[in-house]
Amino acid sequence: MKVNVEIDCTPEEARRFFGLPDLGPVHEAYVARMTRFAEDGMTSADVEKAMQGWMGSVGGLADMQRAMFSALTNGFTGTAEPKD
Repeated sequence: MKVNVEIDCTPEEARRFFGLPDLGPVHEAYVARMTRFAEDGMTSADVEKAMQGWMGSVGGLADMQRAMFSALTNGFTGTAEPKD
């Protein structure tokens, strides 16, 4: 037996039905902030803060590079420990 149910509702009605929060104000605040960045331009402090968030500290980036190199090397040699 096959049963098809078709529901005709707006996204707002579906959100309320499932009890999901209204993120409209958060979205508006985010868009306003991105608009300010686009209009005013990003300062060097903004760029530095973004890069720090994406990459962490320089040591963190170096650690990530070592881990990736180790994973590649171990994959080719078949060993569990990196070769020194």
